[in-house]
This record gives sequence, structure tokens and C-alpha cells, in this order.
Amino acid sequence: MKSELDILQIGHAEDAVLRSGVSVILCDRPALAAVHVMGAAPGTRETELLAPENLVSHIDAIVLSGGSVFGLDAASGVVEVLRAHGRGYKVGSNRMPIVPAAILYDLSNGGDKSWEGASPYLELGRSALRNVSRDFQIGGVGAGFGATTANLRGGFGYAETQLSDGVVVCAFVAVNAVGQVTMGDSPNFWATPFELGAEFGGLGFPQNIDEKTSSVNLKNPGNRPLERVENTTVGVIATNAKLNKSAAKRLAMSAHDGYAHAIWPCHTPMDGDLIFALSTEEREVGDLMHLNAAATSAMARAIAIGVYSVKPRSDDTKPAWQSRFGDIA
Repeated sequence: MKSELDILQIGHAEDAVLRSGVSVILCDRPALAAVHVMGAAPGTRETELLAPENLVSHIDAIVLSGGSVFGLDAASGVVEVLRAHGRGYKVGSNRMPIVPAAILYDLSNGGDKSWEGASPYLELGRSALRNVSRDFQIGGVGAGFGATTANLRGGFGYAETQLSDGVVVCAFVAVNAVGQVTMGDSPNFWATPFELGAEFGGLGFPQNIDEKTSSVNLKNPGNRPLERVENTTVGVIATNAKLNKSAAKRLAMSAHDGYAHAIWPCHTPMDGDLIFALSTEEREVGDLMHLNAAATSAMARAIAIGVYSVKPRSDDTKPAWQSRFGDIA
């Protein structure tokens, strides 16, 4: 994949034994940023700094990581490397890289999490940053490597929309949801109304839609009590439109509607769902309504694309969409 936003590079790193990974969105130059959290159990770093009333408006990179609280170490690895390259917010003679981060819970997905000493996510963060490129992968990579949904493997997705005035909206997302992105027991995606071409199979809606279509067996590893289930879908909505921090936060809020269109249910008490917004501040935007609508549709598509694109592995604890439904696509 390649993004139309040239100043953004994406890098992934995974550990197959750990069954987890990290994704980094690197800004070639600082980009304006905001964030909106709608999940009840978020795990984050540097998000309060992005509030519209607070001082710093521009960031150097964003980290999306597996590993729950341990995954926050990935951002430290990215900060370390960026500092060595002279990046960061300048205060006197010091440079402090600004790297907001968000984590998802993948500790119960069958991987070996019995490391000793420092968490492995520090090095995964460094590796993901070393791997950044304008040409990047989607599917079971990076932060989406160990992700799952209620019935399928999760993944890392990307989608973009270009408006008539040249404004571009791009969505990046690591899908690790307590709910489903497919409708009931069918292969069809909740995001179907937003699909362009056959980017996630072109299956349309199921032939029959009834109460079973919206039924879902919520992700529940080991048949634990439902209130103890952990998850979280984390994403980034990016645009070249010139926005201030308030407008960028509104863009993130609209992108959360994409979650609601693509995941059933989402924003639950067990989710830590959040979305960062990035503005590269390159083009004047004439219609904020269309911009925000594009954020909704791009994010919904990215979620479906991420799950649809996952390649099966022999050690899968939940099936990839392609292994369960690929013969009918």
C-alpha cells in the first residue's frame, strides 16, 4: 500500500513467538495532532498533551502497539531513535521527540508472554521505526499481528478518500475488537455500504438479514467472565487539510463513527477504543462536513480491509477471514 500523504511513512515489526507487534506512523516533519478516546479502558501515552487547550500542537510520530501496558515501551524505543536523529520539540538546547502512543490487549492470544527483564516492546518500537516506508503492508502485521475479533483474527488496515478539492483523508487502524466486523455467521462485512469496488470481497449484504445477523458471540478468551475481557481498536485518521487542534479532534470524533459502522458492538465498557487525528496542513479545506464524512467512511473501510487482508497462519487461534470464507470471495 501507499498513502497519498507523502510526509507519512509507516513501519511494522512483529514477534511471532510473542504473537504481538508494533506499528509506527512517522511524520517526515512535525504534523498537527489531536485525539479522541471513546473506549472505557484506554492505554495511552502523551494523549493529554494533544488536548486543544494544551501547549504542544505538533508531533513527530504515533505508535500503535500490542502488549497492553507493556506495549507503551515501544514509544520509548521510537523516542530514543528520533532523539538520536535530532528530532523533537525544542526547549533551549534540548530536543524532545513527541510520540503519542496507544496500546491494545493481545496478551491472551496464545503467544508466549513469559519474558524476563525489560519488555520486548522497546526493541519492537525501534524495529518498526527502522522499517518505515511509504510502501507498507496491511493485514496481519505490526500492531495487528496478534489482534483478534469475536470470531476472526484482527489486523492492520488502511483506506483513503480524495475529495474533489484535492483534500485527502487516510485511515490507519489496528483492529482488536470485542465485537465482530462480519455480520452474524456470514462472511459479509458491517462496513459494506462504504466499500469501493471489491476491496474487501465485494460480497454486499447477506441474502437474508434477520435477528441472527446482529447477534454476536463477544470475544471471551478461555470462557472468562465477560466483564474481564480486554480488547481495543486503535487508529489514526490523517489529512492534508489545514486544521487547528479543535477541528482535528472533531475529525477524530467523526472517524469513531467509522468504528460504529464497521464493528458490532464497539465502544463497549471493555474497549479502550481511540483515534488520533493528524493534519499535514497542506491544503485549505472548503467543506468540513464532507471532510468529516470522509473520515467516517475511510475508517469503516480500513477496518474491513484490515481483517479481510489477513493471511492465515498455521498457529492461528482464531481463523483468518481468508481461511474461513476465502473460497466464496
